[in-house]
Amino acid sequence: MTETDLPEAEAPEAAAPEPEAPEAEVLEPAAPPRSRRVLWAVARWTAALVVCGGVGAGTAMGITALDRNDVPGLATESDGRWEYPQLRLPALPADRPRPFTEGNDGEIHYADVRELLLPAPAGATADPKLNGGFVPTDSYLSLYGKESRDEVKRALTDSTLRHVAARGWTTPDGTRTSIHLLRFSSVAFAEAFKDEVVDAEAADGPDARPDGVEALVLESFADDIGVSGTSVYAFREKKPYGPEQVRWAYVQAGDTLALITQTRKGEALAVPFQQTVTLQNQLLG
Repeated sequence: MTETDLPEAEAPEAAAPEPEAPEAEVLEPAAPPRSRRVLWAVARWTAALVVCGGVGAGTAMGITALDRNDVPGLATESDGRWEYPQLRLPALPADRPRPFTEGNDGEIHYADVRELLLPAPAGATADPKLNGGFVPTDSYLSLYGKESRDEVKRALTDSTLRHVAARGWTTPDGTRTSIHLLRFSSVAFAEAFKDEVVDAEAADGPDARPDGVEALVLESFADDIGVSGTSVYAFREKKPYGPEQVRWAYVQAGDTLALITQTRKGEALAVPFQQTVTLQNQLLG
């Protein structure tokens, strides 16, 4: 029952006055019936809002925790990058530092150079001639135009080149990729070969160019890779060109020089080229 349901009391008969009671603790007056009903309604709505807010917050957190492609309606198309396997730096011999670290002033790659080659991406067909092992220098020389091969070969002979490792593949879109890693006996020989023969820093581009390339354009993305201790020089074949376009890049990393080339009918795409160069650079750094 509420106070409003209580029957009214009859007026009591007059009685003798009673002695005053001791002063009691002052209590807040009870809320009138209407006020209590309002407060109870407010409490119920507040609880409902808290529950709804909790559910909403949980949903929002769940969505933000998901990958964009896992949320219906938010999936985005591929930007053209290839799916490479997870990369790991190879193990080093005991007590040998990595290049560009303290104690390795000679910038030497002590790891097996074959293990520094970038692996092929998912879906690619491996080139049986460039299977990740050592290759003869002619494999590297064949990338250049005939007018440059003799000069490059003489330079390699004079530069105490130790060995060349290579890997190649073709992706489903027809892009052919090759990576050659040239390891020299010292960083001085590697840099001399890059400066004098490859001439990668020439204002009009290197004289030693991929076979069939006449005009070229310097690529600017190389400036943004930023792997400490390394240098990247990237180029693409300039129009007009034949049925295929060529993109190529050099990575100078201590005692090792990498040449990455990609060719494709119509046009060699920029995104996978930049991705491939960047990843190979990171492995060498």
